[in-house]
Amino acid sequence: MTQPTETPVAPPDPAPAAPQLRRSSRNKVIGGVCGGLGRWCDVDPVIFRVALGVLTVTGGLGLVFYGFAWLLVPLDGEDENEARRLLSGRVEGASLAAVLMALAGCGIFLSMIGNDSVLAFAGLLTLTVTGTAVWSQRRSTAPPDAPPVTAAAQTATGAASQTFATPGAPPETKAPPAPGPPSWWRDPIVKDGTTGPVGTGYLWGAEGADAPARPGFGARAKEGPAEKAADRATRGPRPIGGLVFLLALIAGGIGTAGAWSHQPLGTALQIGLTAALAVFGLGLVISAFVGRTGFGTLFMAVLTAALLAGASALPKTIDTHWTRANWKPAAIADVQPSYQLGTGEGTLDLSRVVVPAGQTVSTRAELGAGRLRVFVPKGVTVKATIQVGVGDVQLPSESPHDVNVEPNQKKTVTLPPPAGAKPAGTVELDLHVSIGQAEVDRAAS
Repeated sequence: MTQPTETPVAPPDPAPAAPQLRRSSRNKVIGGVCGGLGRWCDVDPVIFRVALGVLTVTGGLGLVFYGFAWLLVPLDGEDENEARRLLSGRVEGASLAAVLMALAGCGIFLSMIGNDSVLAFAGLLTLTVTGTAVWSQRRSTAPPDAPPVTAAAQTATGAASQTFATPGAPPETKAPPAPGPPSWWRDPIVKDGTTGPVGTGYLWGAEGADAPARPGFGARAKEGPAEKAADRATRGPRPIGGLVFLLALIAGGIGTAGAWSHQPLGTALQIGLTAALAVFGLGLVISAFVGRTGFGTLFMAVLTAALLAGASALPKTIDTHWTRANWKPAAIADVQPSYQLGTGEGTLDLSRVVVPAGQTVSTRAELGAGRLRVFVPKGVTVKATIQVGVGDVQLPSESPHDVNVEPNQKKTVTLPPPAGAKPAGTVELDLHVSIGQAEVDRAAS
């Protein structure tokens, strides 16, 4: 009697693989970054677009995040990102736009460093969006709970395995694994994106016996016209990074020198750095068609942009000439309402001014960068408001060796006359120093 054959129970379908983070080629406005993030986190990409727009307006972080994501995250169907293309010397329109976007964002962010409220809001918004994205991605990729396995299911599975298992049968033939993308940190990359033969693994030093000989290394071999043409075709376009760097230095020097004599220090530096940055940008654009540039040119462009943001933050009161100024009024009528000096050492000596009791003398002194010293008569009461952007404040009660350099120092002090001094009036001082030291001292007599 034939026993009925039990129907095998198919194993459950495996959980779908988690989507990889890729820039979207369909749902994109600029580079597809927000579309890829929305698909990866299973949320509407408009959320990321609004958040990045707000971060761009409130400090430039939106441009920084978008630019670096555009460089580092590959597009759908591609294994190579824009950063790898830049490092291999192939500067294209997309990679250039990503670099310029990141540079613009860094410049805006550096110019907003002093605005604590805006930066705090941008930081909170960044943490909120990041936390939401991580939570959404984990929620969308979490495997469903497996149903409990009953005894009947176990019995059916065992019967199926006995039915289909053949004693002594060879294992099932599997397809060979698909070749993966080339390892760009091991295989050299040439201009067209292909990879050359793997060498010894050394960046420099003596070549091994199995390494191919290179013309021009060691004893130079004689080459004919055909060999030279083939060698030039193998090497690819000639590098232009050194020429771009030299032209940027020349442009920066000419721009700064032309504005040095009649512009503040910050403006002169901005003109020179802007000219240098324009040369770097033009070099990157030209390298997309003729020649090639490397990571050094890109790094110098980023460094120039950072220096430009720092130069734009310098106060306009700092000029390019160091000057020593001594103001010595002899009477109350000679005291001017304000004294100004761009860069240097300014001394306001009020020791010869006699201020009768009950009267008040007010003046203001402003210095861009350097040292500002004010001497007041011995018997007067001093009411001083001192503001120093970056530097030190010295008062009569402090030791001259006690130097405390801090940013954004603001002090409002009242200094009574010393004991035994003849009663006198009041001197009101309003002192401003952008970078340097502000000092208030009493005359000896």
